[in-house]
Amino acid sequence: MEIFALFDCIITPACLISQTAGGLKIGMLLFLVASGLTLVFGVLGVINFAHGALYMLGAYFSWQVMSITSHFGLAVISGAIGVGIFGLLFERLLINKVYNADLLVQILLCYSVILILDDLVMIIWGDEFLSGIGVPEIFQVPPIFIFDAIIPPFHIAIILISMIVAFLLWIIMTKTKFGKLVRATAINPKMLEALGVNTNVIKAGVFMLGSFLAGLGGALAASLGSVVSGMGNSIIIESFIVTVIGGMGSISGAFLASIIIGMARSFGAVAMPLFTDGIMFLIMVLVLVIKPEGLMGKKK
Repeated sequence: MEIFALFDCIITPACLISQTAGGLKIGMLLFLVASGLTLVFGVLGVINFAHGALYMLGAYFSWQVMSITSHFGLAVISGAIGVGIFGLLFERLLINKVYNADLLVQILLCYSVILILDDLVMIIWGDEFLSGIGVPEIFQVPPIFIFDAIIPPFHIAIILISMIVAFLLWIIMTKTKFGKLVRATAINPKMLEALGVNTNVIKAGVFMLGSFLAGLGGALAASLGSVVSGMGNSIIIESFIVTVIGGMGSISGAFLASIIIGMARSFGAVAMPLFTDGIMFLIMVLVLVIKPEGLMGKKK
């Protein structure tokens, strides 16, 4: 345990800024995935364990488009849209069959999809690590120095893109008719159906949006590292931690929890490099003990 190293980092501007930027980058990427997960659970009541596999598909789709077009923006958007379309098919063909089923049935279905998708990507793209889609040329410039802290411009771009997506998601869910219908579906779907609203369309749209967010997170992650089968396994665990900490079904809670986890991982790597995963679970346990419904969740 390097508590003194953490203290030195906090009082050193360069280290503080560098770790904060790193924590925000981790947190914002995590939010993209976790927000889709908590949205699906909050509206559909489905714990989608296959959400991490959708994140993986976003990385593979973007890699494939990048290898064909060499256009970063097109690769990222295509990856997110491709996963959104896949999510729509997934919801229509499988998930909507288990909306009212036992939790164990939902988990088994999602786990089966994970295994199938992991094997499919190995069949299609191979089982070796694929180099990521890289950084767009516009960001292949010298890093930014803030109080001697070295911050890659692309990391700032990822943080800003994720925050813009978070803002747009908030607008959609709170200021649009679709958002109002989504919230009404989560509260009383039978009443909406009695009023002539096709809740199946709303549910499909929600799942498609959640899948799109997972695909976007995977596509952006592909620019920072390698692409490999099973890469969604770790992100789904962290996403569930974020969902529990923020509150099941709360988008704003997912945003807050993602930042907390991002900072915990970033600064935890300085203080306790061998216990960074443990820190996340410890935070989750504390929240469950103090506020079981999550930081911004509602009591039922």
